[in-house]
Amino acid sequence: MCDIAITTTDRANAETERSEEDFESRLVQALNAGGLLLLTSLGHRTGLLETLAGQPPLTSQALAERSGLQERYVREWLGGMVAAEIVETDPQSATYWLPDERAELLTDRGTANLAVYAQFIPLLGSVEDDVLRCFREGGGVPYSRYPRFQEVMASDSGQTVLPALFDAILPLCPGLTDRLEAGIRVLDCACGRGRALLAMAERFPASRFVGYDLSAEAIAWANAQAEHAGLTNLTFEVRDLSDFDATAEPAAFDLITTFDGIHDQGQPRRLLAGIRKSLAADGVYLVQDIHASSHHHLDRQHPLGAMLYAVSVSHCMTVSLAQGGEGLGTMWGRERALRYLKEAGFGDIQVHQLEHDIQNDYFVCRP
Repeated sequence: MCDIAITTTDRANAETERSEEDFESRLVQALNAGGLLLLTSLGHRTGLLETLAGQPPLTSQALAERSGLQERYVREWLGGMVAAEIVETDPQSATYWLPDERAELLTDRGTANLAVYAQFIPLLGSVEDDVLRCFREGGGVPYSRYPRFQEVMASDSGQTVLPALFDAILPLCPGLTDRLEAGIRVLDCACGRGRALLAMAERFPASRFVGYDLSAEAIAWANAQAEHAGLTNLTFEVRDLSDFDATAEPAAFDLITTFDGIHDQGQPRRLLAGIRKSLAADGVYLVQDIHASSHHHLDRQHPLGAMLYAVSVSHCMTVSLAQGGEGLGTMWGRERALRYLKEAGFGDIQVHQLEHDIQNDYFVCRP
């Protein structure tokens, strides 16, 4: 009996030791992955990745000259990308190259440029001191502390929403494309830089489009793009939607959309109530928002769970709290979303996921 007890204890100790070693290994891998994302963001923003793509092996000097950058910084960046096994090198010729299969995922040569998402790490890290203060004192970090967020989000939607908008997203609502072609009234709330509206206004000239967003920078960019494209059926307005339940014009729109726009609102319930108020009796509300559960333990298997919670703490939740808002956060989850939509007065709600988009749910809502 004593030998059995000793054997059992030894086995348990060995399993605990392996578990601790596995956890340590995970943390070391995470440190390396974090470094890689910072380097990838730099490579994306400087154009180094695009310059390397499809090129024969280059020296650090040649790469710096082609990119218009300082060679010493380029050489150090290359060292990190070689250590991360992203860029290859020949030590004899001191040259570097980006294999085609990796360039497909890190540049605009492929269907999705994952380097775009690497930008979130340094962007959110830049407000860590502000977020730390909020942990201790409460409140939130205002939108003004994120000067590049709208730009990065526009790049994100350019890969998730725009490529699928006409072939996969709008067809989730049967008959909607025909109505858009015939001419209806469309509103996009929290439209950001309005790339989805710009695309729809060009595709459906008989329809009228309006975009609202709190960001003056985003609206200025969107209006400039609409003017440049000569789109006379599209307008953008700077508008605070925290009182939209009171200020919305009744039955003014046949289609209302929000693309990743509800969970960081100061007053999401009021916005949803205003959307319901603005919707015509035969209208449809199309929502894209983060695919998640409203229960922490069910997010353990989420392929981007830790990343999206980091985005929430460092942006989506805190910008809402900065407005004295609810602070839903990125991972508010499907269960809560359905509850809020029903509370707003939507009786017919269908939830969809698209094959190309592991990050979002799509809700088709009718009165």
